[in-house]
Amino acid sequence: MILIAIVIAASSPFAQAQGRSEIIVNDTGIQAENVTSSEDGSVYFGSTAKGTIYRAAPGAAHAEPWIQASTAGLTNVLGLLADDKRGTLWVCQNNTGGRGGAPIVGQTALRSFDLKSGAAKGTYPFPSNGGVCNDMAIAADGTVYATESFANRVHRLRPGATALDLWSTDQRFGGIDGIAILADGAVYVNTFFGGELFRIPVSPDGSAGTIAKIETSMPLSRPDGLRSVGPRTLLQAEGQGRVTELTIDGNRANVRVLKDGLSGATGVTLVADTAFVLVERAKAVAVPYRPQ
Repeated sequence: MILIAIVIAASSPFAQAQGRSEIIVNDTGIQAENVTSSEDGSVYFGSTAKGTIYRAAPGAAHAEPWIQASTAGLTNVLGLLADDKRGTLWVCQNNTGGRGGAPIVGQTALRSFDLKSGAAKGTYPFPSNGGVCNDMAIAADGTVYATESFANRVHRLRPGATALDLWSTDQRFGGIDGIAILADGAVYVNTFFGGELFRIPVSPDGSAGTIAKIETSMPLSRPDGLRSVGPRTLLQAEGQGRVTELTIDGNRANVRVLKDGLSGATGVTLVADTAFVLVERAKAVAVPYRPQ
């Protein structure tokens, strides 16, 4: 079983009403990589091994299979992002990469599903099948930005577009992973191997502006899942076992460690005052979280 560790604000009435200190996925061998949530408190995550997407209903302590890989054509799911405004679940779908010498199966693409029914809505292939669709963020105007790990690129899907276009690329983006958008409208990305954070402004014409490296008050430790939780604030899961809060001030970020020693953390999502943190070694941890 895969467990989702929980960072929970003990004083929150909503958190107490949830009545759950962990969420157990009702399946085995799924190898979950990321997690997201919708406004009603449902929690979703996918499987890199099976491709199925699982959903835990509001307040439920178990996540059940929801979008079956066999019917949706999913093979290797990494990032997921619930978009309540447009009723869409965005999914990073990838090919299997020829595991164990087997033939490569599936397609690397950004995909969309109906957030209520799970019905497939759209498929937007990546330019090549060699990269990895890792995670995505959504701007206020509905533009979706998606990171492509191992190719140093950020792709963009404009509202109403039928295909992705390459939006930003830089050699400093090696191992690009998490992505989020703050109130300044800029796109923020981290790099898993380099442990760096960058801001990419959005120009008035929609193109990528001059990239700025964000200096951090302490080193990042294999940064992975990244989510915006305030006008200048991000939550970040770090592969070395930390969950951190990043507060952006110009070209500097104040890093606050919320929990360490998680034995690996790959994704994080906020439900009211509770941050659900995906932990790879099936551990559930409760940590108070109060925004700075």
